[in-house]
Amino acid sequence: MKRLVFKVGTATLYENGRLSHRMDKIVKLLAKLNEDYEVLLVSSGAVGAGYTKCPLDKSYLENKQALAAIGQPLLMREYKERFNKYNITVAQVLVTAADFDSRKRTENARKMINVLLENKVIPIINENDSVSVEEIIFGDNDQLSAYVTYYFDADVLFIISDIDAFYDSNPKINKNAKPISLVEEIKDEWLNQECNPNDSFATGGIVTKLKAAKFLMERGKPMFLTSGSNLETIEEFLKGNQIKGTLFRPKEVV
Repeated sequence: MKRLVFKVGTATLYENGRLSHRMDKIVKLLAKLNEDYEVLLVSSGAVGAGYTKCPLDKSYLENKQALAAIGQPLLMREYKERFNKYNITVAQVLVTAADFDSRKRTENARKMINVLLENKVIPIINENDSVSVEEIIFGDNDQLSAYVTYYFDADVLFIISDIDAFYDSNPKINKNAKPISLVEEIKDEWLNQECNPNDSFATGGIVTKLKAAKFLMERGKPMFLTSGSNLETIEEFLKGNQIKGTLFRPKEVV
């Protein structure tokens, strides 16, 4: 593995309306991995960051766009300050679905990403929520991170979430639910579950993660789901040891 994509969700970054200490730990991990790998970060949290400064009702689309516009520079400032401690430069990359619909735009974006990575700059990628209306209504960064992984030629996607694995049933309802360590096929009934984001600013849930995994698996790429509270699972996975989490792997990949 050479090129790694990490997706961090709003519920992982923010806790009780405030930035969580988990951001510091995530940045520390990515800074360490940046020494040996090419690292891309897809980060949610712009709307949540905006809300800390201007508590608008996000049920209105225009308010959510405004919160994203307020919050994106705040989120980048938080990342920049933390990565500066490790002498790492970061770059803000805002994209929309249209950037992946056009072959020319995708190729231009890929070339730009390659330049950043060649110079050990970590791209911090997010949806351009302040202008991309369709993405706010439909999109989520689980889907975006899958697109980034595929179209920017990464080897694996790591979803850093508030859940530690994919379970055989909802662990919040069924105390006997068991984590599934390896998934090689996404079942239709899994995708038909009700979307269940845990955070008031999150747009995803386990269903969007399964859709992201399906997108990648159909294109021969793996995805690893783990918790932001257990980042050691990522380092161990890269060493060839899966101690927790769920690996979504296409069958033809050994």
